Amino acid sequence: MIRKLIPCAVAGALCAAFAAPATAQEWQPNKPIRMLVGFAPGGGTDTTARAMGNKLGELLGQQIIIDNRPGASGNIATEITANAAPDGYTVLMGTIASLAINPALYKKLGFDPLKDVLPVSQAVDSTNILVVHPSVAAKNVTELVALAKAKPLNGGSSGVGGAGHLALELFNLQTGTKIVHVPYKGGGPSIVDLVAGNIHLIFATAASAVPHINTGKLRALGVTTAKRSALVPALPTIAEAGVKGFDANNWYGVLVPAKTPRPIINRLNKEIVTVLKMPDVTKILFASGLDAAPTTPEQFGAYIKSEKDKWEKVIKAAGLYHSN
Repeated sequence: MIRKLIPCAVAGALCAAFAAPATAQEWQPNKPIRMLVGFAPGGGTDTTARAMGNKLGELLGQQIIIDNRPGASGNIATEITANAAPDGYTVLMGTIASLAINPALYKKLGFDPLKDVLPVSQAVDSTNILVVHPSVAAKNVTELVALAKAKPLNGGSSGVGGAGHLALELFNLQTGTKIVHVPYKGGGPSIVDLVAGNIHLIFATAASAVPHINTGKLRALGVTTAKRSALVPALPTIAEAGVKGFDANNWYGVLVPAKTPRPIINRLNKEIVTVLKMPDVTKILFASGLDAAPTTPEQFGAYIKSEKDKWEKVIKAAGLYHSN
C-alpha cells in the first residue's frame, strides 16, 4: 500500500508543479484597478487613459478608475505608482516628461524611471508638427535651416522643458541653428501668438496645429516623429526633409510598480494591445492627434532608456537648469 501511495504522491506533486505556471499566467483581477494620470483631465494623457479605460476594464472584468494627480510634470503620479503595492491594481499612464525628461531637469526625484517602475506597453505617439507663420520665407525644412542661420528667428513652446521646447533644442543641436526659445504658459497661448505673427515658429501638437494648417493661417514643414503621422500623411518627417535622425516623439505608455509579477504584466500587455487595435478606440485617439502604438514590455523599456539618454544630452547641450 505504501509503495502505491508514493508514486501517486509524486505524480500529484508533478501535476501541481506543471499546473502552477498555467494558473499564474492567467492572472485575473478581483477588484477595480487604479490608473494614475499625472495631468489634469482634458489633456492628451488623460484622453488616452479614458479612451483605453472602459475597454480595458471589460477585458479584465474589473473597472478601471482614472485617478488624476497633476503636478510637477507628471512626477507626482509616477512617484505614487513607484511606491504602490506591486499587485496589478495600480498602473500608471506614464509620459515622456516624467520618464525621460524630468530625470535631467530635476535635482531630486522620488523615483528612478528605470528601476522603480516596469514597462507594460507604450500606448500612443503624440505627433508634433513644425509650423511657421506664413510670413516666414521658408517653404521647407532645408530653407528654414538656411534662413535661421542668416537671420534671428524665435520659436514658442508651452513652457521650459516641455516636448515642444525640447524639440526646438534638438533641432538647434542637429542643424547648428540658434533659434531663440520663447516660453509660454501653455500650448494655447503660444499658438495664438504664432497665428498673430508675433513669433516665427512652433513645434506644436497635431491637435492644435492641424486646424490652422487647413485654413492657411500656418504653414506645416514636417512632423517631429521618426515615421509619418496618419493625421497628416502627406507631410514628411523632419528627418526626411533633411535633418537626418531627427525624432522628437511625445509619447505615453502604461507602467506598473517594480516587482510586479511577470504574469500580471503579460496579462495587462495582452489586453492593452488588444484595446489599442480596436477601431473605436483608435478613432477617439486619432481625433485628439494621437496614434496608437502598442509594444511589448521589452520594446517599451528599451525605448524609455533610449529616450532618457537622448534628452539628457539635449538638456545639457541647451544649458537648461535643474529644478527642485
